[in-house]
Amino acid sequence: GLASSPECACGRSHFTCAVSALGECTCIPAQWQCDGDNDCGDHSDEDGCILPTCSPLDFHCDNGKCIRRSWVCDGDNDCEDDSDEQDCPPRECEEDEFPCQNGYCIRSLWHCDGDNDCGDNSDEQCDMRKCSDKEFRCSDGSCIAEHWYCDGDTDCKDGSDEENCREPECVPLPTPAFPPEFQCAYGRCILDIYHCDGDDDCGDWSDESDCCEYSEEFLDFLVPLGKRWRNWDSGTATSMCTAEQFRCHSGRCVRLSWRCDGEDDCADNSDEENCENTGSPQCASDQFLCWNGRCIGQRKLCNGVNDCGDNSDESPQQNCRPRTGEENCNVNNGGCAQKCQMVRGAVQCTCHTGYRLTEDGHTCQDVNECAEEGYCSQGCTNSEGAFQCWCETGYELRPDRRSCKALGPEPVLLFANRIDIRQVLPHRSEYTLLLNNLENAIALDFHHRRELVFWSDVTLDRILRANLNGSNVEEVVSTGLESPGGLAVDWVHDKLYWTDSGTSRIEVANLDGAHRKVLLWQNLEKPRAIALHPMEGTIYWTDWGNTPRIEASSMDGSGRRIIADTHLFWPNGLTIDYAGRRMYWVDAKHHVIERANLDGSHRKAVISQGLPHPFAITVFEDSLYWTDWHTKSINSANKFTGKNQEIIRNKLHFPMDIHTLHPQRQPAGKNRCGDNNGGCTHLCLPSGQNYTCACPTGFRKISSHACAQSLDKFLLFARRMDIRRISFDTEDLSDDVIPLADVRSAVALDWDSRDDHVYWTDVSTDTISRAKWDGTGQEVVVDTSLESPAGLAIDWVTNKLYWTDAGTDRIEVANTDGSMRTVLIWENLDRPRDIVVEPMGGYMYWTDWGASPKIERAGMDASGRQVIISSNLTWPNGLAIDYGSQRLYWADAGMKTIEFAGLDGSKRKVLIGSQLPHPFGLTLYGERIYWTDWQTKSIQSADRLTGLDRETLQENLENLMDIHVFHRRRPPVSTPCAMENGGCSHLCLRSPNPSGFSCTCPTGINLLSDGKTCSPGMNSFLIFARRIDIRMVSLDIPYFADVVVPINITMKNTIAIGVDPQEGKVYWSDSTLHRISRANLDGSQHEDIITTGLQTTDGLAVDAIGRKVYWTDTGTNRIEVGNLDGSMRKVLVWQNLDSPRAIVLYHEMGFMYWTDWGENAKLERSGMDGSDRAVLINNNLGWPNGLTVDKASSQLLWADAHTERIEAADLNGANRHTLVSPVQHPYGLTLLDSYIYWTDWQTRSIHRADKGTGSNVILVRSNLPGLMDMQAVDRAQPLGFNKCGSRNGGCSHLCLPRPSGFSCACPTGIQLKGDGKTCDPSPETYLLFSSRGSIRRISLDTSDHTDVHVPVPELNNVISLDYDSVDGKVYYTDVFLDVIRRADLNGSNMETVIGRGLKTTDGLAVDWVARNLYWTDTGRNTIEASRLDGSCRKVLINNSLDEPRAIAVFPRKGYLFWTDWGHIAKIERANLDGSERKVLINTDLGWPNGLTLDYDTRRIYWVDAHLDRIESADLNGKLRQVLVSHVSHPFALTQQDRWIYWTDWQTKSIQRVDKYSGRNKETVLANVEGLMDIIVVSPQRQTGTNACGVNNGGCTHLCFARASDFVCACPDEPDSRPCSLVPGLVPPAPRATGMSEKSPVLPNTPPTTLHSSTTRTRTSLEEVEGRCSERDARLGLCARSNEAVPAAPGEGLHISYAIGGLLSILLILVVIAALMLYRHKKSKFTDPGMGNLTYSNPSYRTSTQEVKIEAIPKPAMYNQLCYKKEGGPDHNYTKEKIKIVEGICLLSGDDAEWDDLKQLRSSRGGLLRDHVCMKTDTVSIQASSGSLDDTETEQLLQEEQSECSSVHTAATPERRGSLPDTGWKHERKLSSESQV
Repeated sequence: GLASSPECACGRSHFTCAVSALGECTCIPAQWQCDGDNDCGDHSDEDGCILPTCSPLDFHCDNGKCIRRSWVCDGDNDCEDDSDEQDCPPRECEEDEFPCQNGYCIRSLWHCDGDNDCGDNSDEQCDMRKCSDKEFRCSDGSCIAEHWYCDGDTDCKDGSDEENCREPECVPLPTPAFPPEFQCAYGRCILDIYHCDGDDDCGDWSDESDCCEYSEEFLDFLVPLGKRWRNWDSGTATSMCTAEQFRCHSGRCVRLSWRCDGEDDCADNSDEENCENTGSPQCASDQFLCWNGRCIGQRKLCNGVNDCGDNSDESPQQNCRPRTGEENCNVNNGGCAQKCQMVRGAVQCTCHTGYRLTEDGHTCQDVNECAEEGYCSQGCTNSEGAFQCWCETGYELRPDRRSCKALGPEPVLLFANRIDIRQVLPHRSEYTLLLNNLENAIALDFHHRRELVFWSDVTLDRILRANLNGSNVEEVVSTGLESPGGLAVDWVHDKLYWTDSGTSRIEVANLDGAHRKVLLWQNLEKPRAIALHPMEGTIYWTDWGNTPRIEASSMDGSGRRIIADTHLFWPNGLTIDYAGRRMYWVDAKHHVIERANLDGSHRKAVISQGLPHPFAITVFEDSLYWTDWHTKSINSANKFTGKNQEIIRNKLHFPMDIHTLHPQRQPAGKNRCGDNNGGCTHLCLPSGQNYTCACPTGFRKISSHACAQSLDKFLLFARRMDIRRISFDTEDLSDDVIPLADVRSAVALDWDSRDDHVYWTDVSTDTISRAKWDGTGQEVVVDTSLESPAGLAIDWVTNKLYWTDAGTDRIEVANTDGSMRTVLIWENLDRPRDIVVEPMGGYMYWTDWGASPKIERAGMDASGRQVIISSNLTWPNGLAIDYGSQRLYWADAGMKTIEFAGLDGSKRKVLIGSQLPHPFGLTLYGERIYWTDWQTKSIQSADRLTGLDRETLQENLENLMDIHVFHRRRPPVSTPCAMENGGCSHLCLRSPNPSGFSCTCPTGINLLSDGKTCSPGMNSFLIFARRIDIRMVSLDIPYFADVVVPINITMKNTIAIGVDPQEGKVYWSDSTLHRISRANLDGSQHEDIITTGLQTTDGLAVDAIGRKVYWTDTGTNRIEVGNLDGSMRKVLVWQNLDSPRAIVLYHEMGFMYWTDWGENAKLERSGMDGSDRAVLINNNLGWPNGLTVDKASSQLLWADAHTERIEAADLNGANRHTLVSPVQHPYGLTLLDSYIYWTDWQTRSIHRADKGTGSNVILVRSNLPGLMDMQAVDRAQPLGFNKCGSRNGGCSHLCLPRPSGFSCACPTGIQLKGDGKTCDPSPETYLLFSSRGSIRRISLDTSDHTDVHVPVPELNNVISLDYDSVDGKVYYTDVFLDVIRRADLNGSNMETVIGRGLKTTDGLAVDWVARNLYWTDTGRNTIEASRLDGSCRKVLINNSLDEPRAIAVFPRKGYLFWTDWGHIAKIERANLDGSERKVLINTDLGWPNGLTLDYDTRRIYWVDAHLDRIESADLNGKLRQVLVSHVSHPFALTQQDRWIYWTDWQTKSIQRVDKYSGRNKETVLANVEGLMDIIVVSPQRQTGTNACGVNNGGCTHLCFARASDFVCACPDEPDSRPCSLVPGLVPPAPRATGMSEKSPVLPNTPPTTLHSSTTRTRTSLEEVEGRCSERDARLGLCARSNEAVPAAPGEGLHISYAIGGLLSILLILVVIAALMLYRHKKSKFTDPGMGNLTYSNPSYRTSTQEVKIEAIPKPAMYNQLCYKKEGGPDHNYTKEKIKIVEGICLLSGDDAEWDDLKQLRSSRGGLLRDHVCMKTDTVSIQASSGSLDDTETEQLLQEEQSECSSVHTAATPERRGSLPDTGWKHERKLSSESQV
């Protein structure tokens, strides 16, 4: 009984059981204690009792169980408490086994696999895995992706990744930069558009908790998959509930069936209140429930004692027999067969382990352990008194001898998380991301052998796949899906099966989506989960429709059967245990996990509690794993008992489908189809133990193994977003989506069976397209000048395509490939809709939907037009012709009828007049008429003669449009067009008899008088640019229609346009591609004529008379001219220009006119050679865009988009007057005959007006976005007289008109000779500079200082330059390719000089005398030399170099100079062979970048990018002086005459100053991105000679001049020629033995300098003596090949003297260097607070790696830095800190990163208010006590990294001015309207 006393005091004769969890006490009779019976229910009455003894043959387990003694220490846990395996002698484990601490032996592979195989977990005492650099370590030791830290999702199992995270501040109100945000309950911010969108974006549903409405689509999807457990209807608290609903206390309504179901559906528990407790008290499994509700031990049944108190334990119902009292165990063993014991004076028989007592109470019977479910994991064999467990193939028994472990890798749980697919290891906290950035991944499966993962996305309605490593994502099924909720892979036969609850189908396809087939479609409602058993050839699926069920069938769809159809509501997940031969499923409504045999028998609930909303399930070994929507978790439990429940992962985003990724989940099976696909032509599907050949949907089977290769007849219909077919070749009538791309709003359809094409119109993309009926060969046929193509018809006789356009109100025709398009009817049309053709009679028919609805007909050539039906019409939609009965059928959606009449409109009759809510498409086939209906969302048919026998073919289809039947029995028709196109040159069209045909021409072209031939092209036309294409509008015809010029290129931003009517070519500029191009007017012969030096070419004009092209460039502020092929380019105007735009020419007058859009808008004029420049108008102008000249009336006309006027004036600017006002936003302006035409951005139209008065404004063409420039052309007009005559005016290059005649001119930078006619081929003196992707030239012979691109190909990242005046070649380094190359200045003969062994070649110098090439390599810290052709390569200096940069040579003096940018900056000098090295400057240097020599004054000049100055000194480093003390960021410099020129990174300019005074600073060229090296090419620059200048000094390989002599040297790698160190001596060919046998120096061998003492392979004296004769030794032929011998009179110095002298010099240099280093350190870092900083040489490479700070010696660096100047907190950047930052920041490939470089400056110890961001490989900071602390370093290197991507520079500089008329507010006026 229950004791109510809190003290739980039972009487003396009673025993007090343990207090329950509810605080209740239980009292039992005292004699029941220690009787071996569980009377308390918790075994507390048996704890600590002395257990009865077992038989001498048995072993007594600690739990009281008796087992056979032979089972002790056999490795099996027979006692079930492991007591039979304790204190056993250790077992010897095999070599491939792991010894457990409990004595077991397991496979070594199982050690540390996350699974407790030993049973005592001793095999899992492993070190935690080390996380990688890109992972975050959770507190429990697991690793997750680093970017998951503090992302709002709990990814660590212990939640440590979301601890100590700063709560984000949400943006409540929108700004231009930040959209509004919503804050979740736990602080996370999401975009406000995600609030109340039906998705749990917060992860806790707080973004959906206060919403009033949800879309029906969302609820329809959610509810069947599980109950709406959240407060979906919180906004309807006061709503009335229906009879089928229960009203919660809160007022919301839930289903009545949810009342008292144990789940809080109301969210306030009101649906679970006052529920009757109908359940019985729960007794323990080994207890008996008395009638009075009391629980007693099972052993007390039938013991003759009334233990229950109501005698129910002794009642006859318990089969109790009378007791005699004469029983005794000592007599005949009490009658017991095995064991006997006395219990309260009575005999009680028991049995040994493995036996059970029979009903007679005496005899024992063998226990069939195998009959007990779960006793063995998989297989079980019973024997007398024993049993044996065994495992399926691929599994192995664990040490407990009962459970099975899968062989192979560790299992991985693969699950869909809606927005990603993740992997988790079930036995450890390892959590990885497989795929992310997904839309809505629901179902998934994998193919282990092929390493593929498949998933379905119900937002995209796609099935996709990827490799199991996340790579190679591709679509498998992309059409015809609505809600693919289930997915299964047949890994044996390589097939993919899926369910779709939207289409109510189960489909199958190959793994790539090919040969798709609808497998099951009948009696399916909402199929959801699907599982396969390929070994048995069976599929299983769940259906949660109105009759929930689980079904199965063969994998070919046959043998369908019901597995379970009772007690199901929402059967979601389904999985198969292949080893256990069972299936498991979850029911989200019943909150249960169930199992059954594969035939549905032995169904049983595994877990029925604690399952709020299970969704998907999988099984592996002895465990079940499932996802739960409500808890957002992955859970596990024992698959037999449901116990040992564990949360594997929780706090997930939205766990969906789940699978165990392991090879044993896809065991090997027999492929019934074999290697040849079973002989099937398409699909081979398993069926039991055989297979079936199947055909894709709609294809008929022509034999047992073969399918038809094509469809003969099918219903074709459009559904806006797709086009489908229903095959009439098969009986299933399943619709199949034709796999087409980018179908957005398909309306009209037609087909042509001769080439199997299907045609359709799309009113969203305004296109007409076609494809084969199977979706292949898709192409756009017509994509221009369409606005609403609503009707379509194919003339299969003449292969013509007819269509109606309700937007343009036209009917047009073209060939079926879209060519030769022409307008047939353009007048008196008002929204034409459908169109059909009747080629037999030559007529076409169309419906008109306008104000006066009607049906019309005309000849197919537009002749004989007439209205045939005009009454009782509202919305005449579909049309169809019955060619046999000569009837015309139509559907009227307004009248809700289908009618027909004769082809002339007579005998009109209603065919169907009822139950037609909204018919749209209409077609005929056979005896049936078919139509689509918008309102019923169905396809229906009826008898075409009577309208009876109506049938519905398909229903529940949204957005149904046109419909046709594709067949192959169209009647043949004879036509004259079949014979040589009827004699027509272009289009031959059918027409009514008697003629039967007529010829017509493409749009804009007239038919000649013969009635058959078209003119060769348009004579009078408008041609205009539309950014992405060029179009023409013919003025020869009575209507306006634009035609695209079919140029086969991709245009990006075509702005300006011009025409050469003489050759019929169009010229245009593209400001995005930075090109000027041309092509014929028919689109052929496209070529780019100008490809360099352009930025924003806004204006372009073709001088057809003088054969020139002129253009304006707003970016460079220039007006240029060139020949029509782009040659002889010349800058005409470059000064005082501020955004020039439109330009026009008047060749006869010699004038050019242009508009200027700058700060002070104006209209200017000059001669066409740039002379006589004058401002005509400069007041009351805003944005003068278009410009044109009326030569007939001598007027100048322009359009102003700011003043919204088109104005005119005389050619000198007088008599200004307004022609048209207002115009909204005119851009291009042109004139022809008596009209002006202009393009308008605002109206997106072309307009026309009278040129004299501006009146009669009409719309030429509309709906043309992106309109730009326009020209009017009349090719019939004569061109005029060429001022330069027939001989180019006698000019050698350019002849340019001017008012007084003409002038000869030279290309940019070249001076005209004294004869005034001829030009030199190139400038005499000019600057040559590099800007990463280009090498350019600036002539110093002329005053314009215009840069001209040198057309060298394949430039990537050019840094340093030099020039050889002897051969006229430019040499350059490209650090992207790591090469040194050379080329002629015309771009030809480009060749690689040095192509290997380079790292970062920063400096380059040409020795024009000795014909040698020198370069510095910052990456290798070497200075090398070679011949100019790259041969004889030799390292000159490789020690004591720390990032050498610039290099220069002085051949006359034999000197070599270079700068060193390393830790101790310095400028050094040596002889040209590297000898006599001397430090010239090593104090007061920062970053010595550029270096140049003044050969006349014998001084060196250098720029210092850190100290921001230019300095000079003499050749010995003396007489040092600062030339310019304030320059921004100089990089390279050069010298010519009295000027020093340099490139500057910050100002992006080339500047110069007087070399004597440092004054007269000028900008030579501005606004150049990526400026690098600069040199001067001049006849006076490379002069002088030395001993190496004649016959290479007599040296065989290298000749190096020195201060007083010269030396010969050999290359580091010997070539095929013998090398001599003695001038004039050519050594003999090498012998077989001798020095030539020595191996050449390997590329990786450290090179040596000429006089280095570093270790090298030496030849002993004996070897030398043995190989060399006395004569050879005397002549020096025994020296090493890479040593140089000085050339001097006589035989040269003795070798011992040379070595001694060199060692002495080296020692002196070391001492001097040490002293200088010490002095430099003291002087350089006088601030005691500053530490020693190691900074890297600026690199030219682009890197995306992260910043790493290491206290190690500095490696080579490749970095980027960008600055953004803005107010902000003080960052306390000192000068030295800036030096590090700037030191790692040579220009990257990004154009805009150095705009504000010099804003990062401060005096030493000063403050800096700048944001710094950079990307770098490595920044090395030498660790010392005075260096930056960690905080400063991190701030310096990592702060504001995101700003790197935010710095952008417009292609055109902004300028201040009035606000543009776009409504946007700018501080500056845009320089180019294309930027508006």
